[in-house]
Amino acid sequence: MKKAKSDYLIQSVSRALDILEAFTIGQGELGVTELSRKLKLHKNNVFRLLATLETRGYVEQDRDIGSYRLGMKTFEVASVFLHHLGLVKQSRPTLEQLARETDETASLGILEGPSVVCVDMVETTQPVRVVPHLGRRVPAHATALGKVQLAFRPQEELEELWKRDEPVTVTPRTLAGVSRLAEELARVAEQELALEDEEFELGVRGVAAPVRDYAKRVVGALGVRGPASRLTLERLGSELAPRVRAAAQQVSKRLGYPATSA
Repeated sequence: MKKAKSDYLIQSVSRALDILEAFTIGQGELGVTELSRKLKLHKNNVFRLLATLETRGYVEQDRDIGSYRLGMKTFEVASVFLHHLGLVKQSRPTLEQLARETDETASLGILEGPSVVCVDMVETTQPVRVVPHLGRRVPAHATALGKVQLAFRPQEELEELWKRDEPVTVTPRTLAGVSRLAEELARVAEQELALEDEEFELGVRGVAAPVRDYAKRVVGALGVRGPASRLTLERLGSELAPRVRAAAQQVSKRLGYPATSA
């Protein structure tokens, strides 16, 4: 009988990765005591792991206060991943064009479970702008980039997903109820377009369309977001939605999606 991959797990490597994953957007710096408590590891073990990671450049220590943060090596590895991710490479020219044509921030997102992650973006030149955090996980059901990908997931997969991670209310406008969200996703799938009306951040709107590959799978989403004062519902529908849909189709074509497919 073939062994499961988990049977080959090396505990020290796993714990080192746990330390790297403990750093988040909200917790960019952590001390030995905090990491020990968060990961339920003895301080000596945490210190030894940090020393190894620091030697290799994956974390660095603030000598004044003693806390640790992610090092440049982590960024270098992430940059290599993004460079070789075909979706990002093929989308970049279109993102730049979309941001230039709309003068709004254009972004590319991929679905990871109940979250959507922004993997690339091009900022607007507007003085007031909405800029997503690269690599940050946000609730997919509350964003246009996320909804337009959830809409094409199998129903049984969504049901299983929401059993583990029930959709939560992010703002008063978030569609958090499963039944209401299901209705919204059905509409999104039919139109191949998702609107975001202050559902993740009050005062922010957006629109996104799906990106498909040669196997007709939805592998990402491309969209624009900005202040609600500038992205009125009328502008979203008449001007931005057609541009975003065309941009997503352009990227899909580069990924081998048949231009004549429905």
